[in-house]
This record gives sequence, C-alpha cells and structure tokens, in this order.
Amino acid sequence: MSVISRRDLLKRAGLAAAIPVAGADVARALQPSEPDTPDVRSAESPALQPARESLEHLTAAESDVLEAVVARLIPTDEHGPGAKEARAAHYIDRALGGALASSRQAYTTGLAALDRYARSSRGAPFAQLSPTDQDSVLIDVETGAATGFTGSSAAFFNLVRTHTWQGTFGDPYYGGNANFVGWDLIQYPGVRTMVSAEDQRRLEHHELKPNHKSAYDTDMFTKATAENLLRRRSDEEGLPRRSSRDAGAKAGAKNNLSAEARDREGA
Repeated sequence: MSVISRRDLLKRAGLAAAIPVAGADVARALQPSEPDTPDVRSAESPALQPARESLEHLTAAESDVLEAVVARLIPTDEHGPGAKEARAAHYIDRALGGALASSRQAYTTGLAALDRYARSSRGAPFAQLSPTDQDSVLIDVETGAATGFTGSSAAFFNLVRTHTWQGTFGDPYYGGNANFVGWDLIQYPGVRTMVSAEDQRRLEHHELKPNHKSAYDTDMFTKATAENLLRRRSDEEGLPRRSSRDAGAKAGAKNNLSAEARDREGA
C-alpha cells in the first residue's frame, strides 16, 4: 500500500504542517452474519484493560476500527511515533461535530463496511487482525477492490487518509498532533512570527529547535477570540448565532456593495 511508505507519506503530507486545519449506535451494524469471532480482550480483567478515551461523536465500535486504521496509515516505526500517538482519531472524532460534520454519515457506513469486509475476507474484525492482514485489507479498500461499500471503497479510503494527515500534521489546537509528534516527525520547527538570519541558517542546517507552540498561541491568529466575540454579541443582541465564516462572508458582501455604490457615484 502506497501510504505505508514513510518516505512517500512525508513528501505528500509535509506541507500540511504549516497550515492550521480544522477538525445511531452502529455496534449492531458491525456484527457479521456469521457467529462473532471471540474477542480475546473481553476475557481480560477490567483492571488490565486501558481506559477508553472519551468520545464526542464516534461510537465505541467505530472508534476501535478507526484507531486501527490510522495506526496503519501512518505507522509508528524507527523514525518516530505515528498517527496513533498523534491522536489523529481523536481529531477526526472531534471534527465530525464541526468542520467535518458533512462526513459523519460517510464514517458511519464506511467504518462498518470496512469491518464487515475484514471479517468476511480475513476472518476477524479489522482491529484484531495482524498488521500484515490489516495492510492487506486497506490495500483492497484503497484500490476499490473491497466490497460492501456505498460507492467505491477507494473514496472512503481517500477521505480517511486525508483526515489522518490533518490529525497528524495539523495544528494541535484542533485536537490532533498531540505533543507535536507530527511536526517533529517532519522536522517542522513551529509557527514563528519573526525569523532572524540566524534562525534561517539554523533551519537550513537542521539545527533550529522546535518551539512546540500552536499557531493560536500567538497574537497573529485570533480565531478563537473572534468566535467568542461573535457568540457573545449574538447572545447580547438576541440574534441567531453565526460562524465567523458567515460573518466574514456578510462583511465581504457589504464591502462589495459599498464599492459598487462608489463606482456609480463616480460615474
């Protein structure tokens, strides 16, 4: 599978590092028609099982599949931690209630289809397969050979891969790139409002230490502040809440109208 190549991955995903990116129970749907393969984890003492991270939008069953998928898309290896440690799945779960909300249904049907295909073609749920078998399943999904998907399985693969890149290499503000592992992986030194000649020299010689700061730790980026001000103003005036994107579009339209009025007066 092409995305398993760390070298190829970093070539295509490196540019994402400098960009601050956004971010019904289907348990029965994930069950196969044949008897379930025993889940060996259920036999462990609860005290020995790791605590599950709180989910905002995905179900527990969906999260298990997604965590396993992102761990293979950007695997941990000798070069460093991967998407799992970057909490890319957490980014996706969080963003499905916001910037990626339009993809929620695609994840519901896609993750269920992927797990069913793993069970029917490899004899076990995707999360319980060996890494080699998981890669084999993902190759089928990537090439469109996997069955049971709504539309082409390749479309779902590309969707998850793109969001995994965002969750690994995007700004930590959005819930991924935990502990800046994604930026460290591609040797991105972090957002800087000023760069001296010495900083540039160190960067070119790979000597510039990362500052491990989110873009929103600087005064230049004020998205969170703008959202809060807009929300408070809407509450005070009793108006429907709008996103900063809506407000910006309205302001842009107003400016365009003003420009047209000035042009008419000049004519």
